[in-house]
Amino acid sequence: MTRGSYTCYSGLSIYELAKSIDGIQSTKSQKVNNMKLLDTSGGNTKLKKNNKDVKIRVAGLSLRPNINLCPMQVVAGCKEPCLEASGRGGFDSVKVARQAKTDYYMNYRAAFIVQLKGELANFEKLCAKTGVVPYVRLNVISDIQWELRANGSIPQAFPNINFFDYTKVAKRLAKLPANYELMFSYSKAIAYQTQVKVALKTNVPMSVVFYGPMPTTFMGKVVVNGDNSDIENLKHKGKIIGLKYKVAKGKGINPMEEVFIVNTNHIALHSVA
Repeated sequence: MTRGSYTCYSGLSIYELAKSIDGIQSTKSQKVNNMKLLDTSGGNTKLKKNNKDVKIRVAGLSLRPNINLCPMQVVAGCKEPCLEASGRGGFDSVKVARQAKTDYYMNYRAAFIVQLKGELANFEKLCAKTGVVPYVRLNVISDIQWELRANGSIPQAFPNINFFDYTKVAKRLAKLPANYELMFSYSKAIAYQTQVKVALKTNVPMSVVFYGPMPTTFMGKVVVNGDNSDIENLKHKGKIIGLKYKVAKGKGINPMEEVFIVNTNHIALHSVA
């Protein structure tokens, strides 16, 4: 049955279901039953550019990242200057909402997955009704292995939805469901080069953030402009997806010092070794 904007099962709210499924005994009045997980409107800056194509509709899930949700954030050197602070992510209200979703996932994962699958099913129906192709990015600013059973085997459960994400976990590139495509995120951090080397052996597009003019090649691979559409980026197999560095407000980031940013100023632009 349905109450308001959330689904109930056997008369239980999502929070009550969370305690029931996960076997958690708690007297806390934490409330998650009014929380919507998916952004299906395309309001997120990272999703909006994809929704310019009227033939598709893109939904996304934005969690506030931590070491569990982004296991490579320390190794890749992107923990402190995390992209969660770019765009609307710098607003306190957005941070609070994302943290609430993260807490829900961390503390009541089984119920979180039940609700996520329910919202995905509704999104799939909406897209079918409106005649558009559904795309979903579940890791807008996280890096969760949604293909694993522990995380609900989400892509496998919805074969008619196209899932896509960026990842810094190279082992994920080896075997994925047919409807789940990944792009690898580059960093020049020394400890992260093992991941980069594994990714370079695949045909998966690799995204690189550039500060300064965009080079034509990088690490021997052709660079294409990736700022227009993530959906189009997926088609550029074996190429570098060039992303222009955008100022993350409030973080005090110096793009010339960060390991996840490649500074192309004052160098030959036809290629970057």
